[in-house]
Amino acid sequence: MAKLKFIALKEIYHILRDPRSLLIVFAMPIMMTFLYGYAINLDVEHITLAVIDQDRTAVSRGLTGRFYNSAYFSPPGQLSDLTDPEKLLRSTKAAAVLLIKNGFAENLQRNQPFTLGLTVDGSDNALSAAVQAYTSQVVSNFLLDRLPEGYPLPGINISLQVLYNPDLKSSHFFVPGLVAIILMMISALLTSITIAREKETGTMEQLLTAPVKGYQILLGKLIPYIFIAFIDGTLILVFAKFIFDVPFVGSHLLLLLFGFLYVTASLSIGILISAMVKTQQLAMMFAMTLTMLPSVMLSGFIFPLKNMPVFLQLLSYIIPARYFLNVIRGIMLKGTTLNMLLFEGLLLILLMTILITLAIKRFNRQET
Repeated sequence: MAKLKFIALKEIYHILRDPRSLLIVFAMPIMMTFLYGYAINLDVEHITLAVIDQDRTAVSRGLTGRFYNSAYFSPPGQLSDLTDPEKLLRSTKAAAVLLIKNGFAENLQRNQPFTLGLTVDGSDNALSAAVQAYTSQVVSNFLLDRLPEGYPLPGINISLQVLYNPDLKSSHFFVPGLVAIILMMISALLTSITIAREKETGTMEQLLTAPVKGYQILLGKLIPYIFIAFIDGTLILVFAKFIFDVPFVGSHLLLLLFGFLYVTASLSIGILISAMVKTQQLAMMFAMTLTMLPSVMLSGFIFPLKNMPVFLQLLSYIIPARYFLNVIRGIMLKGTTLNMLLFEGLLLILLMTILITLAIKRFNRQET
């Protein structure tokens, strides 16, 4: 028992003397509890709904107000074109479009049947199902509040059209997102050990005495992994197409361009981590902690960002996967064009530049 006691004490002293290991041991469970506790919310709320009101009456405006005053729907903001539902959905400015045709108020007054048009973005099947359920509920409550008690409800039908994923297959929603998550984890893990490996094997000093600059060393290490990441991404897309039957209706070249920005940003995270730690084991642990959990929970991969607290929504702006998820789902399922993805492109370029700059500065500091 005495030997066991001394071994246990030795291990405790070793843990207490390693602050980086302590950070992972205690910070990771806290981070997971914090993110899972706040980010997981299966209630879909604040769905962006655009309303095309062709009736333009007090009754139609009242129905529109009922949608926006509920906790389920929110207005899309200023829209230059309110005539083409498909264009609105493809631009991601709205998740659903409600069409109120002319004659709604008149038919309601005469207790005659009427049909409301509802066009839904089916690329998110959970959101699509929620829109259908919430719309029926809002319309029913609107009619009940307007009509006297015991008065028969008019036959208001909702003509549903689901775009981009009419069968509401979960694979069409999750598989494109998996490309973003897997590329992030693989890219960060691959590069997180590259500099740490040089430190552990003692070859870093030889590398630093070579007639090359620090940024050249980092970029030279980065380039091979870019090609490896593209091979992985291509394999995943092949599986998506031929095994899961996920459609690809957009531009392959455009996805390649955004993929380059995203992969470079992901690889830069690994390079930065590798430059900050001394061992490969720590580098891999940090890479998994800083990429897998935030990319899954704070990117919209599973749970809508609008359902999360404001501070988590703000935190998600520094997660590259947030932007690439919109890109790959938009290009593959909707055929989204470059002008609709300028925001995502600019943010990916900004994050990529910041991460590469930080990695180079950190590496140069070690060099001196």
